[in-house]
Amino acid sequence: MIRPEKPQEPEIGKQSNRRTWRAGDLLQALDKNEMSIADYDLECLRKIFMGAQPVPPSLVRRLKTSFPKTEYDTVYGLSETAGPGVVHLGVENGRKIGAIGKPNILWDARIVDEDGQDVKQGEVGEVILKGAGVMKEYYKNPELTAQAIRDGWLYTGDLGRIDEEGFIYLVDRKKDLVITGGENVYPVEVEDVIRKHPKVHDVAVIGTPDDRLGELVTAVIQAKQGEALDEQELRLFCEQQLPRYKRPRRVIFGDVPRNPAGKIEKPRLRQLYGRPSSGL
Repeated sequence: MIRPEKPQEPEIGKQSNRRTWRAGDLLQALDKNEMSIADYDLECLRKIFMGAQPVPPSLVRRLKTSFPKTEYDTVYGLSETAGPGVVHLGVENGRKIGAIGKPNILWDARIVDEDGQDVKQGEVGEVILKGAGVMKEYYKNPELTAQAIRDGWLYTGDLGRIDEEGFIYLVDRKKDLVITGGENVYPVEVEDVIRKHPKVHDVAVIGTPDDRLGELVTAVIQAKQGEALDEQELRLFCEQQLPRYKRPRRVIFGDVPRNPAGKIEKPRLRQLYGRPSSGL
């Protein structure tokens, strides 16, 4: 939370003006001059800590531009691992923006294929974890427990890759992968590109059923307040940034719902827009 330089306590019975900002909302307010950094005392804002889902590098770079004196860090973990802290980037690794980091002490991480075998460096596979914080079981659900924990390793359902220095990059949730015409499309990659459009406030990419291709890459776009953005403009932008098979074939303009933790509610979007299509 950013506090005014001279905060005033609200009078009894009156609502406080304090507000907790989500990163995208904060940047939009700055872009539209609805607030000015000069009006705030940022001495206490020492670190931007992010997590909960893959963090778009474009968002991190914009935050670092707006708050150049503030350090950036990210952590990764799950409820099944007693929360965050399993993998940690570290403020000293700012050159690795986009990575979630390396496993912390007493934790191991691997990237594996469908058979549980390690994939080659740079290839995408499922992130699996082992450590003292892995849960014992899902309550009264031995079948799901057996799927999630195998030989002591927790299969997270997150897709990732590892670089030559051992830094792990999240690609997407396994269940969110879009398979269109036999090609794998990772929604987070497409979202990161679309989010760079100056008129886009938020975006979610999902797969929707299609009779010919199996699934369509579908983008739900929330334009910035007061901006006019149409489908043709967005398609032209994507043509310059993405290979053909990754470009959205279906574009929907509407709100991008997020839960209290800031995660996009993609199951809700699939329920809203998951109608079959004949393809394009």
